[in-house]
Amino acid sequence: MKRHRPSLLGAIALTLTTALIPMEAFADAGFQKWIRDFYPVAAKEGITERTYRQAFNGVTEPDQFVLEKAAYQPEFRSQIWDYLDSRVNPYTVKVGQEMLAKHGRLLTALENHFGVDKHVLLAIWSMESNYGAALERPDRLHNVPRSLATLAYADKRRAKYARTQLVAALKMLQNGDVTNKNLMGSWAGAMGHTQFIPTSYLLYGIDADGNGSKDIWHSIPDALATAANLLAKNDWQTGRTWGYEIAVPRGGHKYAGQTKTVAQWQALGFARPSGKGFRNGSERAELKMLGGANGPGFLMTKNFFVIKRYNAADSYALGVGLLADEIAGYGGMQQRWPRPDGSLDVKEKFELQTRLQALGYYDGKIDGNFGSGSKAAITAIQQRLGMSVDGQPSRVLLDKLRN
Repeated sequence: MKRHRPSLLGAIALTLTTALIPMEAFADAGFQKWIRDFYPVAAKEGITERTYRQAFNGVTEPDQFVLEKAAYQPEFRSQIWDYLDSRVNPYTVKVGQEMLAKHGRLLTALENHFGVDKHVLLAIWSMESNYGAALERPDRLHNVPRSLATLAYADKRRAKYARTQLVAALKMLQNGDVTNKNLMGSWAGAMGHTQFIPTSYLLYGIDADGNGSKDIWHSIPDALATAANLLAKNDWQTGRTWGYEIAVPRGGHKYAGQTKTVAQWQALGFARPSGKGFRNGSERAELKMLGGANGPGFLMTKNFFVIKRYNAADSYALGVGLLADEIAGYGGMQQRWPRPDGSLDVKEKFELQTRLQALGYYDGKIDGNFGSGSKAAITAIQQRLGMSVDGQPSRVLLDKLRN
């Protein structure tokens, strides 16, 4: 490989960085060195010393929480039904319909302008930040430059991604798009109501409320318009669905991963379990069996893959589609997932929490998620009923409470 001598800009940048980020006795020396050494890369992208110093002011150690989260992503590790239960349920549907009523004029305007289904925008908002509620949890927000520097320094799998996103975040700061104080996001650098990574923010950011800034952290119009812009520019098909839940005929799972027209799938015996017809027989769709050979099938059309430009996980895109349909009033899934024997579906989880609350054992939120409060309530009721005590929800326990 041919080696080039450092450019004059690079040499000056290297000199500047010796004093750019002070080495503190209690700091992680390797991380501090990485920050200093990265400045020449940022400088070549036009980032000034002032911006760089501002971004890393007070940053001395990697964010350990970021590294813990990087090791576990539920959309790639959880069972599909557990993942969806916590995201597509009576609570998220109810709040989505409330938000539809509250922001109806805005959502209709965005739908008309971008051609993107307003219910899909609501579902993305829910999936990304629980309709903005996650932004009210300071303990779950992270300094974006620190998070991305942490990943670039300590996570080899995400180092390239993190370096690219860090430069984009620094450009946002330098452009005046956001102050350093407000440059907060998830562990992986996703930001605002609709959780945009910095490069996507720079590509798709929209000032929908006309106040001169693309504020996806505080402006719901800006955040939802930015999401709509991303989908539209990635070829969202206006007026078309994301896909269909399918009753798979005997042996039909062998076609998983294949793409055919909807009419061709029908000819093979694939049908909607609701008994409804298909909107467009000539539309092409891919068969996905996300619950395995014994689970329900889904015919995924173009818009499903456009949603995946937001998040590459099939489970995420399916969650958006199912939640959007429920918010719109089209109804939920008709078939059950192949859950382990004795486990509860999402509606039964809500019912169990409701019954525990009515009996005075549980005083938390009815959301279908079984955290420490729900498990403590289950433990107490199991003891009272003389059951084996494990603190876990089950159909056996629900049946006893029903009786």
